[in-house]
Amino acid sequence: MSDETKNENENDEQVEGGGADVPVRFDTKIAVLLRDDLETWQRLNVTAFLVSGLGTVLPELVGEPYEDADGTPYLPMFRQPVLVFEGGKEAVTAAHERASRRGLPTAVFTSDLFGTGNDRANRAAVAAVGKDQLDLVGIAVHGPRNAVDKVLKGARMHR
Repeated sequence: MSDETKNENENDEQVEGGGADVPVRFDTKIAVLLRDDLETWQRLNVTAFLVSGLGTVLPELVGEPYEDADGTPYLPMFRQPVLVFEGGKEAVTAAHERASRRGLPTAVFTSDLFGTGNDRANRAAVAAVGKDQLDLVGIAVHGPRNAVDKVLKGARMHR
């Protein structure tokens, strides 16, 4: 990473966090809300799929590539934490409706996607059902902190 790139990244974090000695506080939030009746493997799978969508359409969420002391390169990751929440089916449905109403970037995972095997089939399964009839098992959302907090009203941090 060049010195110029390092300085740009440090300045970004200082602007958002108030300086190098102060913990970074982001103006936005990345959150995943999972239905609380999923199996452990399903929660992990759904979370991975959901957050993958955010980084592709919001490249500003992704930081610089990583590199270890030996010079081995690694892929970049989100610049800020991903908070994972859980709630009942009603909480996920309500959060989806609130995110849609606010126009926040949202990814969805429906129960139908557990039975598909590829991206084309996944998109077809979602396209076959109206927004209000989706059997949601999880959503990911990004936006201003306060807006995301309002979307997640009634959900609790994942345990």
